[in-house]
Amino acid sequence: MLARVVGRGCNLDLIIDDIQAELRGRPHELVPVAGGWQHRTRKQFADAIRTAIGASEQDSALSASEMQVLLCIAYYQPITRGELGQFFGKEISRDVTGQLRRLGLIGSGPRAPRPGALHTYLMTKTFLAQFGFDTLRDLSDMQALKDARLLSKDELFAGDILPGEGSDDE
Repeated sequence: MLARVVGRGCNLDLIIDDIQAELRGRPHELVPVAGGWQHRTRKQFADAIRTAIGASEQDSALSASEMQVLLCIAYYQPITRGELGQFFGKEISRDVTGQLRRLGLIGSGPRAPRPGALHTYLMTKTFLAQFGFDTLRDLSDMQALKDARLLSKDELFAGDILPGEGSDDE
């Protein structure tokens, strides 16, 4: 959209840098989110804005179980509801995944390559924008977690990863 306004011949990276410099020290910022840019209020002003509009942090907060399911999907996507149940050791309610879908935080992924062609879940650009990520690579050091065998879906479901398991130097 910016390219349409300033012209395709302009260097958008330089323009974005100029805008970010201009916003330094102000209550709002321009940040990379979900493969694009978002103009938003800085986090330190969140409480003041919530108070001004009469909202509370609870109004938009996810429950602990919704947050746990959301993070599991982020790290293990694509993942089925049954696999989520294996991860948590109990069945995951359709209400939880339904609420995350209604909020636009998760979407449908490819069908699982198993009999019954189960639905899988994926993260959405809305998730990235809500949590301020440019890509899923911005989640906590995924490669380090994979190297520690904490993000291997196959090993987890095979029972090869046990809580508290690891080397003595960890």
